[in-house]
Amino acid sequence: MEAKKSAQDFLDLIKKSRRGKIKIYIGMSAGVGKTYRMLQEAHSLLKSGIDVKIGYIETHNRKETHALLDGLPIIPRRKLFYKGKELEELDMLAVINLRPEVVIIDELAHTNIEGSKNDKRWQDVMDILDAGINVISAVNIQHIESLNEEVKNITGIEVKERIPDSILMLADEVVNIDLTADELIIRLKEGKIYENAKINSALSNFFKNENILQLRELALKEVTSQVTRKVETEVINHKIIKKEKFLACISSNEKTAKNVIRKVARLANYYNSQWYLLYVQTPGENPIKIALDKQRHLINNFKLATELGAEIIRVENSNVTKAIIQQCDERKITTVCIGKPHLKLWKIIAATDQFNSLLNKLSKENIDLVILS
Repeated sequence: MEAKKSAQDFLDLIKKSRRGKIKIYIGMSAGVGKTYRMLQEAHSLLKSGIDVKIGYIETHNRKETHALLDGLPIIPRRKLFYKGKELEELDMLAVINLRPEVVIIDELAHTNIEGSKNDKRWQDVMDILDAGINVISAVNIQHIESLNEEVKNITGIEVKERIPDSILMLADEVVNIDLTADELIIRLKEGKIYENAKINSALSNFFKNENILQLRELALKEVTSQVTRKVETEVINHKIIKKEKFLACISSNEKTAKNVIRKVARLANYYNSQWYLLYVQTPGENPIKIALDKQRHLINNFKLATELGAEIIRVENSNVTKAIIQQCDERKITTVCIGKPHLKLWKIIAATDQFNSLLNKLSKENIDLVILS
């Protein structure tokens, strides 16, 4: 058994070394220059003798960006019909068959047309990386899954196309393309982001000065977090450092559970730590008794947490507090995270005489309790 595990570890190491590298450009919004920078890099790589090809680029008819396509080898897009229209997608199989050293793939959060091998472009990119091809890609900060609620609070817009945070954690390099709010608004007014008909609407909604400032801060924090993670992993990995382990506790309440999941995912990402999602099924939430919509919400929340890197723990117990304590012991948890007081889970805990034992246990074991707003 030990020899088999050793062989598998070595095989995993070989596969990892053969895997392509990925560089991701992050911006606070459309129009900051991510695509422009990727094309500039493609020209530099080409001049250095690197076999680089354009897999998919969206210039949005921006003259300066479109002009940079001249002289770059382009892999033809895959054409297909959908609802009576001819549409184009990244030709993932063509990229893998041609095997360039580096491929440029824009709009990482894009949703593929129905009938494609993968639902999302980031999944296409994962397949390309697994084939040993290096990728340069780009995404806006509002498309990162764990920031979805925060971006919605800032802009009033819920972004539908998102990538899991795990993609950024896998990235070998993450680069922020930064502009001041004034510079971005000037570019917008000059027609360098959207056509004239959309400018006033954009200025009144997404591109408000206060929105841009907050999104810019999110982008800067995200890249800083990724750099910190990389330093901890590669530079001080030889030191013995206490690793954080987060336990996110949810009930069947859809909205508050999503909030807890996204916030704990951010914490785990920041600390480059392992995290778990715990759902305690009480007798009152037996599948026979619980409403179908709540069952569906639970499944969706488990899927979301998995995409954000969590290990799902689902247990049956009439005493939620005891279930939490048991998981803390078994998993060596350092931080327990629960939702704000009106959360059903909190009510269950607070209503029992076991709550003090939970606090005492956490205090005795030096486990932090975080109540998320």
